[in-house]
Amino acid sequence: MPHLSHPTTTDDDAAGARPSYGDVFSRVSAHTAPPVGTQATAEPFEGPLFAHWGDGMREPALRALLGAAGTERIQDRTGIPAASDRSVWDRLDPITLDGLAAEAETERGLPWPGVPASLFARYARDGDRRGYEAAVDARQQRLTRAVVLAATTRGAEWIDDAADGAIVLCEQSTWSLSAHDDAGARRGFVVPDAASPYLDLIAGEIAAQLAVADRVLGADWDAAWPGVRERIRHEVEARVFAPFETRDDLWWLGYWRDVNNWNPWILGNVLLSAALLLDDPVRIAAMTARALDSLDRYVATLPADGAIDEGVAYWWNGAGRMLELLELVAQLTDGGLDAGGVPVVAEVLRFPMRMQLGADWYVNVADGWARSRHTEPWHLPFRWGLRLGDDRVVDWARGARQPGRPIAPATGGLPRFVRAAADARWRDATPATPPLPQSVWLPSVQVLVCRAVAGSTGGLALAAKGGTNDENHNHKDLGSFIVAAGGRPLLVDAGKPTYRRETFSPERYGIRAMQSGWHNAPAPHGLEQGEGPAFEAAVVTAPHGEPTSAPGVPENVALPISLELDLTAAYPLAPGERWRRRASLVSPSRIEIRDEWRLQADARVDDGPIATLHLVAAGEVHRSDDRVVVSADGRAIAIDAAGLTPELEEWALDDPELAGVWGERLTRLSYPLTDVAGSLTMTIEEIR
Repeated sequence: MPHLSHPTTTDDDAAGARPSYGDVFSRVSAHTAPPVGTQATAEPFEGPLFAHWGDGMREPALRALLGAAGTERIQDRTGIPAASDRSVWDRLDPITLDGLAAEAETERGLPWPGVPASLFARYARDGDRRGYEAAVDARQQRLTRAVVLAATTRGAEWIDDAADGAIVLCEQSTWSLSAHDDAGARRGFVVPDAASPYLDLIAGEIAAQLAVADRVLGADWDAAWPGVRERIRHEVEARVFAPFETRDDLWWLGYWRDVNNWNPWILGNVLLSAALLLDDPVRIAAMTARALDSLDRYVATLPADGAIDEGVAYWWNGAGRMLELLELVAQLTDGGLDAGGVPVVAEVLRFPMRMQLGADWYVNVADGWARSRHTEPWHLPFRWGLRLGDDRVVDWARGARQPGRPIAPATGGLPRFVRAAADARWRDATPATPPLPQSVWLPSVQVLVCRAVAGSTGGLALAAKGGTNDENHNHKDLGSFIVAAGGRPLLVDAGKPTYRRETFSPERYGIRAMQSGWHNAPAPHGLEQGEGPAFEAAVVTAPHGEPTSAPGVPENVALPISLELDLTAAYPLAPGERWRRRASLVSPSRIEIRDEWRLQADARVDDGPIATLHLVAAGEVHRSDDRVVVSADGRAIAIDAAGLTPELEEWALDDPELAGVWGERLTRLSYPLTDVAGSLTMTIEEIR
């Protein structure tokens, strides 16, 4: 059963179309949650940030730094420009502006999206959470468009629309999502508890959005809408600042359980809001010290190789949020606290670049999707790549700066949009060829990604995975692999379906996309892999490749490139049984998957195979002689499992998130094995 890391919530999304929500499904600390409303009593933490900065990150030093700066300079240091800064708003590119205006014009004058209590209550009643989230998101996106258009056009109609949107959000009963709010578990409510607001991801997002709107349009609102700015400050104080400063029972602070991407995501939005809204440098210093002490607990969880076990989709709203927060801290302290020298920061920055298969396609694990939605905040790795002098990261980010695409999407939230718009280097960046490292081996998560030639999508690419079934947003994917031809995945990991209440409950592994039987993994005795940390893969032979080479320097690796795993402990097998798998890129056009097993005769299997090898294919699938051919987008592979004929089973995709990546269907190939012990080498070859 998956762990439920917080007793009052379930979980959320990754990093794409909307600001999506991170994980409340993770490894659980053995500590017990303190009572709601517990005052700040946590002992100071000494992690990687403290090792780098020492007492410079504590409140006394920050009070001296920020107190000397003063409120106005603190606000200026955030890098958020006011509407009066015409160097930003007059140079917003037409593609971005026209796209925003076209959508905004269709909604101006219409009522703002309603967020009725019945939508909130659906999570408790039938498990649906998307209706409520979509309604709140529609409000936020409309406000983002109105603020940007008000700043660029100075039109009274947009200044008015933005004021309307700000007040609409201020009047919303809660800023917490229904799937996160603790009113249900704590009081049995199906509606929010207005007397005790919960500080979750979206509450931080709304606070930061209103703070940035206040910074951008403050002078205009003072003239035309007196009282709006005071209302914003009142609501942010009650819903965000007070809980952050006074409650240690908030699990994501890391005081009593493990942290995950909620930590930097919320902390970054809280600190940006404080810097923009509070007229008290001493209080801002105290909040900065509290945020850094909490963030240090997150940084301490990051492995030296920079891998994120939730994959690229969650990188943007986990490690990426950490980078945003660290950049903000460097700005607020005028470079006094710069994390660029923390070794893990550089490796974390490189992680998504290392997972690219080609164009929009990425290696996806856990609750991640395999295809970019063109909504990621690409300016973030671009800026950090420049800061650290990592040309490969810069070029990878520039790969998204394609003609016809906006400088940033409104769907990413107002703070990220404004940061991108204010960065002249990003505005003027031109497309570049992605680096596509030849071989990447990340031992902390046991993930291999390799291709024959660095920088080229030609031929086949292989990704293979070990790890454990206790990872954040875990899928039962031990021993699974992905094969891409020309950068397009054809043997795939289905990835993340739409979240519902059961997604983060004991029913999680009843969902097909999370099951090992619907990954490219073996099924000895037809078994599913087990759940929890005891079910794991062991590395028999590790491959070569970065990041074990010199920092930032790619290493040329001779073929074949192989990862061999012992998968015995991934399944509830009997003593003496075993399973090993080796995945190898043998040549630019050939991959081999070799399985070796020893099982016991199983009376549970009536005249059926003693084991099955599963493959999940995306594209057209048909048999050709003893081979199966999979093709899509002009790319094709042929699969030969030593002459075995697979059973084909289509999965019609009615889930909008899965269909948005893969189209109408996926197809499972099931190859039967009848020998109690033996070996089989499956070959996968590119067809030109």
